[in-house]
Amino acid sequence: MADTGVAEALLQRIEKADDGVDSLNAAASLGVDHQVIVGAVKSLQALGDVIAAELRSSKHWELTEEGTETAEQGSHEARVFGSIPGEGLPQSELMKLSFGKIGFSKAMSNKWIRVDKSHEGGPRIFRTVESIQDQVREKLLLVQRGDSSQVEEKEKNELKKRKLLSEVTVKSYWITRGSCFSTTVSKQETELTPEMIATDGVRGRRLRTQRNICPQLGTGPKRGSWKEKKFKPYNFEALGVAPDCGHLHPLMKVRTQFRQIFLEMGFTEMPTNNFIESSFWNFDSLFQPQQHPARDQHDTFFLSVVCELWLNKRPVSDPALSHKFPADYLERVRRVHSEGGYGSQGYKYDWKLEEAQKNLLRTHTTAVSARMLYKLAQQEKFTPVKYFSIDRVFRNETLDATHLAEFHQIEGVVADYGLTLGDLMGVLHQFFTKLGITKLRFKPAYNPYTEPSMEVFSYHEGLKKWVEVGNSGVFRPEMLLPMGLPEDVPTMIKYGINNIRELVGHKVNLQMVYDSPICRLDS
Repeated sequence: MADTGVAEALLQRIEKADDGVDSLNAAASLGVDHQVIVGAVKSLQALGDVIAAELRSSKHWELTEEGTETAEQGSHEARVFGSIPGEGLPQSELMKLSFGKIGFSKAMSNKWIRVDKSHEGGPRIFRTVESIQDQVREKLLLVQRGDSSQVEEKEKNELKKRKLLSEVTVKSYWITRGSCFSTTVSKQETELTPEMIATDGVRGRRLRTQRNICPQLGTGPKRGSWKEKKFKPYNFEALGVAPDCGHLHPLMKVRTQFRQIFLEMGFTEMPTNNFIESSFWNFDSLFQPQQHPARDQHDTFFLSVVCELWLNKRPVSDPALSHKFPADYLERVRRVHSEGGYGSQGYKYDWKLEEAQKNLLRTHTTAVSARMLYKLAQQEKFTPVKYFSIDRVFRNETLDATHLAEFHQIEGVVADYGLTLGDLMGVLHQFFTKLGITKLRFKPAYNPYTEPSMEVFSYHEGLKKWVEVGNSGVFRPEMLLPMGLPEDVPTMIKYGINNIRELVGHKVNLQMVYDSPICRLDS
């Protein structure tokens, strides 16, 4: 039955009824689903005051799927009783039946059966009464026939606990005539056309002249016919269809937030577009010894294959080794590693240029910081600086739920005269406060190229515990002084790492990216 046909049939029933029509009864009499009647009610309400509909709700009891089976075959306990012959039944065999476990406990509670544990073949079940009355089935049959009023509420709730009954809430409409009641449904216009508002102009006079000559000519719309039509009201509050557009990845939004915070604090962004770095800048310049475990192939991706391509008749290669280093700085780094200096005894080992030349995928953006600090030291006059970077780094990690071979590192560097550990803590507190993190704790830690060093912890309200949110420290003199920086210029570093697997890699949920609105996160 079409929607218009259902609406008109419903109107005819309302016309015949004295006080109104229930939507459930109307659905049953018309042989349609109740939701079809609800749709017709909504359509008629949109026409104005054609009908009045009052939403009502009622509750009734229904048999569950298991309850229907019980009403047909009997309760579990009655079926257990019926399965026990006069000579008894081994308990092990009874428990193999689908209704055995539940039926056994209920039948025991009703004292219909007993267990003889002294039997040679194991526990055996015997009847204790000649006959039983299956009241559970009788009550379910009453509910099934619509006579649930004959079952007490306590008994209904007991059957509900056994998942044989369920209480269902039914919503329906009580429909009566409206002030503009009519048994016919007139389609409302949704658009005002030029023809509906045509005036007595040239076209109108031409049509009337043509009709006088040839009456069989199409009549066309009447002038001002819009006055006789009913228009569907416009919903000016409705939202339009969202246009298809690009979506920012959550990491891009977080990067934008971090970048904005750094800029607000007066930092300048460092260039971080060199993913391939030499071991010299990645490790040696940071006073990290060549025997350090982090420089092992199990932790770092080294370039070991030379690939040559010809582009525009010129060779382009990805060499495994680097050869261009500042000679005097290279010598100072070698000396502080092997012999010591600047108040340090060094590591006392034979520093090898071959190890420093090895190219790798950078393991941290601190290699960029080392390059920038060296460049700063080459200026004729030192000027205080604040640098930051946000970019990818690479580690030869064992992949798991929280680690990938690549992740993002956020790093900030401050170089100025007379800096103290208190300055570092103040900068960290300001940075995390702008992120909305206010409860901070600082814990002493060890980093190869900073001393003193501190881990930063924040109290997580959701987890109800302190979690690590960053690391920090003051660069060692063995790193800074070989660069040529003044002795009274300590340099602070602070960094955090984000390696969430759901945000980077081949397992990223693209729907999560699509559902994310284009916006910038505000603190």
